[in-house]
Amino acid sequence: MTARALPGAPAAEALLARARERLAALPGGAHLHVIRLGDDPASVSYVRLKDRKAREVGLRSTVHALPDATPEADLLALIARLNADPAASGILVQLPLPAHVNASRVLRAIDPDKDVDGFHPVNVGGLWSGETRLPPCTPAGVLALLDHYAVPVAGKRAVIVGRSNIVGKPLAAMLLARDATVTVAHSRTPDLSAVTRAADILFAAVGRAHLITPAHVRSGATVIDVGVNRHAVADEPPRLVGDVHPDVRSVAGALTPVPGGVGPMTVAQLLMNTVTAAHHHAHP
Repeated sequence: MTARALPGAPAAEALLARARERLAALPGGAHLHVIRLGDDPASVSYVRLKDRKAREVGLRSTVHALPDATPEADLLALIARLNADPAASGILVQLPLPAHVNASRVLRAIDPDKDVDGFHPVNVGGLWSGETRLPPCTPAGVLALLDHYAVPVAGKRAVIVGRSNIVGKPLAAMLLARDATVTVAHSRTPDLSAVTRAADILFAAVGRAHLITPAHVRSGATVIDVGVNRHAVADEPPRLVGDVHPDVRSVAGALTPVPGGVGPMTVAQLLMNTVTAAHHHAHP
């Protein structure tokens, strides 16, 4: 058996097409504001990608590139100005933030109706009660990918390896809302492979290169690799790999690649969230 590949690009383009369609119904358009502190290469690259994709979809996009030493009070003041600006549809603060900035306080300062990352406690609480309009981008993108490839979720056994606030926990809530039976495992789960082999759909979101091996996967299962890790081998330049070992292809029924799997879905969902926020501002 060789697993069917589930690349993110076609699914992301379908999601972006829906975003463009919804954007066309907004006379005032939508405006995304991305705030970045410092010049961390990964953050710079990711913000550049978000800005470019936003413009391709037809969104207005503004990047606020602030010095690494920007005081937290100045960052909060900028967020307050954007909260009060009716033309600002969505606000995103690129993580991680410098050590002198309290990330939790910053995320709580964003208007929940403009929190296109879906990290504000109001949106997190709404996720568990089924009331949020702005879900976290990676979990929502993962479900959009499954829908695109017609992978059923209802009634399936889903195992998530990873309990982060960004992926694991919100993904569990979203899968429960879709009538999956959900288990959340993590680095301290005893006999992890026994838990993961029960999954019809296995989600790897730990951030540990090649943690999931063929021994962790039931034959024919769908495996969604959310992990992105820089992996170095002797005498070779570092490369991006997932949490899932390539040999899993011989066991799984379907598998997302890394890179090029979940990554494009995260950005596409961010832009969809921005359009959703703009619709809410136009039709509260």
